[in-house]
Amino acid sequence: MKPVSNRRRALTQSLLAAPVAATLGAPRAQAPANGAPKVLRYAFRVAETGFDPAQISDLYSNTIISNIFDAPLTYDFLARPAKIVPNTAEGLPEVSSDFTTLTFRIRPGIYFQDHPAFKGARRELTAADYVYSIKRYYDPRFKSPRFYLLDNTKILGLAEVRAAALKSGRFDYDVEVEGVRALDRYTLRVRLGESSPRFFQYFADNSFLGAMAREVCEANDEKTIMGQPVGTGPYRLVDWRRSSRIVLERHPGYRDEVYNAQAPAGDAVSAAIAERLRGRKLPLIDRIEVYIVEENQPRWLAFLNEEHDLVDEVPYDLADIVIPNGRLAPSLVRRGVQMDRAPRSVVDVAIFNVEHPLVGGYTPDKVALRRAISLAYSVEDEIRLVRKGQSIPAQSPVAPLVTGYDPAFRSEMGITDRARAKALLDAFGYVDRDGDGWREQPDGSPLVLQMATQTDALSRAFDEQWKRSMTAVGIRIDFKPAKWPENLKNSRVGKLMMWRVGWSATQPDGDTFLALGYGPNKGQANHARFDLPAYNALYARQRVLPDGPEREQVFHDAKRLFVAYAPYRLLGHRIETSVSHRWLIGFRRHPFMRDFYKHVDIDPALREGGGGSAA
Repeated sequence: MKPVSNRRRALTQSLLAAPVAATLGAPRAQAPANGAPKVLRYAFRVAETGFDPAQISDLYSNTIISNIFDAPLTYDFLARPAKIVPNTAEGLPEVSSDFTTLTFRIRPGIYFQDHPAFKGARRELTAADYVYSIKRYYDPRFKSPRFYLLDNTKILGLAEVRAAALKSGRFDYDVEVEGVRALDRYTLRVRLGESSPRFFQYFADNSFLGAMAREVCEANDEKTIMGQPVGTGPYRLVDWRRSSRIVLERHPGYRDEVYNAQAPAGDAVSAAIAERLRGRKLPLIDRIEVYIVEENQPRWLAFLNEEHDLVDEVPYDLADIVIPNGRLAPSLVRRGVQMDRAPRSVVDVAIFNVEHPLVGGYTPDKVALRRAISLAYSVEDEIRLVRKGQSIPAQSPVAPLVTGYDPAFRSEMGITDRARAKALLDAFGYVDRDGDGWREQPDGSPLVLQMATQTDALSRAFDEQWKRSMTAVGIRIDFKPAKWPENLKNSRVGKLMMWRVGWSATQPDGDTFLALGYGPNKGQANHARFDLPAYNALYARQRVLPDGPEREQVFHDAKRLFVAYAPYRLLGHRIETSVSHRWLIGFRRHPFMRDFYKHVDIDPALREGGGGSAA
């Protein structure tokens, strides 16, 4: 009898060759008749948390609302390196020479999606909507996990309004502040308390600074607004079954916008896409159906069975078969499957709660424990055995494709050294006192790590690697499974000892990765709750510096402190591969923008097996 792993491999290989029986409740994709709606179907592997920009920070929820809300700026979909262009603004902002004042001119004639709060009238987007949307992050009611992004820039006057709200229990949206004002119906001005050369990049993130209508927000409370995303973007939410299905449909009142992405020189695939779609009115697809499918096998089978059009992340456990040696499998090539492969600006980490009595603290023994755990964990095995080579070891928290990333930077985070790990543990009193093979704490109490995890197969594979690595140095580790949104919530409030998570950039700057260790960001970006004055000073310093050698040196010094105190075990930076059927036209993974729905098309002739050609 073949080993189970070989039998599974044989089964999977057979699945690559032809469609299989349906495995999900989603209807099988049918070829649309002339005039029938074009529908994009695919799956998330992790459930969403909700759709209020002020209350969320996870990738999956952000992906949805990026296609519903509109920020003043956006990215050219095809341009590489990333290029920021106007969106609802008439042009790029006017920025003062000291980088403290930004002025945007919002385009007239852009309208929100219909909602009962508008009482049957068309509701035009104005500069005041951006003022209101920025203020919402300061409202203590929402406990925004992204509040720190704006607070760190010291928008004039808003901290004082928030402080008053903390005392009174009510945030006053009507008080006028110097830092964010509508100078007239279409002119938005933002003023900062200190220089911030890259602050304008936040205005290219629809999921963060997309405009919300005050009437809609005030018709809901902080809970119900999570299911009432009403923006000016190309799609509107029409159905939401929490942790199961999300359905968007074309916004019928969407402005007159056409495909005008610019392909980079030498990229033949992007050039073909640009040529085919240029001048077409956006959005190109009528309906988006997103299913939550946590397990890799059914998600992959739904794609092979043509129930889904796209797999935006090839599962690691199938990478050797789907993309052997980084190339699309011949059986998939014969079926016309397309591949898009690129590094992502992501860092995967294991969080240590630095306020936890076991793994937390700044004394030499506590720092030594975290560093020993980090040295004992084999990132090489994780990348080779679980991620199937679809990652590179992280030497620092700063990921590729952003300023501050240095491919020559090296640290102990990029290696496994169990001899050093054992030496550190021995030197600081984490030894086996009773001879049972497991180490105790210096005071003799048990040394047992507890890592939060999820119940899916990928999480179990990671758990196995952590168990093996810790056992190798005599440390016990237990795993506490829960749903991902629950772990996220508990991590933010400091209830977890350890947890694994990925952090991705939404702008081409490394600040977002250094923010993982900035003390005032506790419970927001800083899930480790790390708070070291020397590191905080470096983080604050780099924020006000223009790009250049001086800022790069501050980044270097901050990364060294980050590694030395080890509030996180840095794991890797992902290389992600997407595969799509030949009838999905125009998909390219962008390193920062999430709103790709309006930029892709479905070719009905190709879907039903007829003529046509894919870009």
